Amino acid sequence: MKPSNDHPVDIDLARRASGLTIGSLFALRVRCGPERVALEQGDRRMTYAELDRRADRLCNHLVSLGIMRGDRVAILSENRIEYIELLIAAAKLGIIAACQNWRLADEELRHCLGLVTPKLILASPRHADVARRHGEVAPVLVFGPDYEQALDAASAERIEDECDPEDGVVILYTSGTTGLPKGALISQRAEIARAMIQMIDLPNTADEHFVAWAPLFHMVSTDTVFMTLMQGGKVIVTDGFDADELAGIVTRERLGRLTLMPGMITPFLAAMKRAGASPAGVRWAGVMADLVPREQIAEVTQLLDAPYLNSFGSTETGLPPASLATIAVGVVPAGLDKIQNSFCRIKLVDPDGREVADGEPGELAIRGPSLFSGYWNNPEANREDLRGGWFHMGDVFVRNPDGTLSFVDRRKYLIKSGGENIYPAEIERVLLSEPRVADAVVVRKSDPKWGEVPVAFVVRRDETLDAEALLTLCRRHIAGYKIPKDIRFVEDAELPRSTTGKIKRHDLEKRIA
Repeated sequence: MKPSNDHPVDIDLARRASGLTIGSLFALRVRCGPERVALEQGDRRMTYAELDRRADRLCNHLVSLGIMRGDRVAILSENRIEYIELLIAAAKLGIIAACQNWRLADEELRHCLGLVTPKLILASPRHADVARRHGEVAPVLVFGPDYEQALDAASAERIEDECDPEDGVVILYTSGTTGLPKGALISQRAEIARAMIQMIDLPNTADEHFVAWAPLFHMVSTDTVFMTLMQGGKVIVTDGFDADELAGIVTRERLGRLTLMPGMITPFLAAMKRAGASPAGVRWAGVMADLVPREQIAEVTQLLDAPYLNSFGSTETGLPPASLATIAVGVVPAGLDKIQNSFCRIKLVDPDGREVADGEPGELAIRGPSLFSGYWNNPEANREDLRGGWFHMGDVFVRNPDGTLSFVDRRKYLIKSGGENIYPAEIERVLLSEPRVADAVVVRKSDPKWGEVPVAFVVRRDETLDAEALLTLCRRHIAGYKIPKDIRFVEDAELPRSTTGKIKRHDLEKRIA
């Protein structure tokens, strides 16, 4: 039914009056607790008032360069306080921080930068040379003396909040089914909704802090950084994962959500045992329970005295659709069924978009305020994944009689390795660029450390081609974590195919299991 054009109130005015922005919520925390510590890294601490002032100066410097609302500033850096200064400045000014994955090969990074056409690239000294190699895309400003000089010279004038909730604040990249990353635009509205859902479904107080050790180009850190700073809490920034450093933080700081990923739990447990001290307090632990050995879940929850998150979300959706379930302390879970989050709608659909009955497998489609705004400059992917006004995740579930959701499979074949998403097409594209390769297919293999790793099956045109030549090719073109952990040479007849000629990946998985 079409809505009537006549309406007794002004909908546009009502929409504007109901809007919230990250900048306005952060400003409230500055006003209520200016001397509270907002950021900590090693011996360095920054209060809310200091972060506010530095973000204003960064905004004014960006404006002096002609960077305005809606423009993109790329950042290529490990986790550091200045990274979060950019996130807050972006929220204040209405610009978009395009968060680059420093693990990418030059070819992949060039694609990601070219996709978003930034006006400036911010880089840490560690990644400055890589950023300068892409200096034709945009000027480069390096954290350190040049950055500090720019802030000192900038106006200290306060930035007025003129943003709209639908203004983008970050672009986070996801692996693409065609082999090139896609840039997911996440709005201020979505980040606020993600924070609210996390506060309701997995609550913690402002005195329970967050450790941002996972890369800030991932939503697992970025979303919770925004939530923490909108809540008035402290973000403890670390330069990646260091088991002993993290164990030390856990023993002296009360934490809300502690991110633990496949590949990190074993060294973390060992470091905690070496430390010989009890945790100061952890409210929630973990992520991606499906990829962690179940006995290990029981061990780490027992050590932390905190439940493990049986989560299922994505860059595009945040914590939803199904991250409400937890695994109790010390329990070896018999199953890993999911529970739907608050404030989202989901349905399970067949390939024609029709809802399936309970007990029948269907692709999960979601609606809700935490959703991203679409893939930057990728109308084809947006038409496909956002068809019908729902985001189709590509993951197949079954709804159980009690309303829980059982994961069945991925409609879009995906490898999840140590917190990173890898589409086989990314690796196959590189392998097939070698003239001596007739065919190549990449599948996932279970791995006790990383959860899953890629393995390649290759059909040769030339028997002189060896695995080392292909690994060297991969190292030149794709990130290290995407490089196959094993390359197996086979004859074409050994590749199992469907009647339409498609390779049956699951049959190859069984072969290497």
